[in-house]
Amino acid sequence: MADHSPAEQPASTGAGPWLERRYYIDLVRPRCSPTQLMAQVQADVPHFSPGLLADFTKQAGADQYALRVGDEFSIKILGPWNGSVRVTQVGRSSFEFITLEGHPEAGRIRFEAHYLDERPDTLRFEICSRARSRDGVVAFAYDTIGGGRLMQEATWVEFCRRVAAVAGGQALADVVVETVRHTPGGATTQQRDQW
Repeated sequence: MADHSPAEQPASTGAGPWLERRYYIDLVRPRCSPTQLMAQVQADVPHFSPGLLADFTKQAGADQYALRVGDEFSIKILGPWNGSVRVTQVGRSSFEFITLEGHPEAGRIRFEAHYLDERPDTLRFEICSRARSRDGVVAFAYDTIGGGRLMQEATWVEFCRRVAAVAGGQALADVVVETVRHTPGGATTQQRDQW
């Protein structure tokens, strides 16, 4: 039987600037440990995503409520942005997706929970993406017009907030978004926003 899964779409196949984006929230004295929290997220990724912006549906994978390397999700994204991702890594406190052919982005996104070294009573949940736009048209819509970027940011900020609600504890601040932009010419810019 032939494998009909879409091909992986790494950042090297994309267009436009290469972006490293980090979305995180820090929680003092959470009700659960990083591994307990990540077990809940891995068991039901769609629950944490705002369905109106990015509706995750597991398309490939033996267990609906467990995350395994090779599992695939289709994502119905508001607007003309639908795509799919494949799980490439699963650990006790993290997991990672790679985008698949046809996704608006080309790259990887990692979800992780850990205690802060300087504050051992504080848990950080973070989402880190390293990606480029799939092609020049998406790069224009995402970067120049900005609609895709704002929608993506709203999706991952809400994902972090939903994870924080499950973790409990006191948030030190709202979700922080950090962006490092690497242009094809070699220039790098950084931006930090707080929702």
